[in-house]
Amino acid sequence: MAFGVKREELNRWKHNVEAGQIAFLTHYWIDERFPGCATVTKVGCSDLDKLEEWGKQYGLKREWMDLRGNYPHFDLFGEHQRRILLAEGQAEHLRRFDLY
Repeated sequence: MAFGVKREELNRWKHNVEAGQIAFLTHYWIDERFPGCATVTKVGCSDLDKLEEWGKQYGLKREWMDLRGNYPHFDLFGEHQRRILLAEGQAEHLRRFDLY
């Protein structure tokens, strides 16, 4: 279940992903498979080669991409989420969701 994101934010993320840009969307999320994680950051891009290259710099593998639906993305949790958001200049996500 996803919550804590506004429709306009989701629509902007979708638009940017469709346009072939690397796009970030963080929201609250609860999944029993990931205890202790209350948020996820989806890093998406419709250009799979571009997304793969982006992910390589952080040790992410192509086979970890979520390819279901129309918005290919990596899901980032926990320490990887914090580290990558900081490296990408996305500190607003960290502040907004109290991830420091």
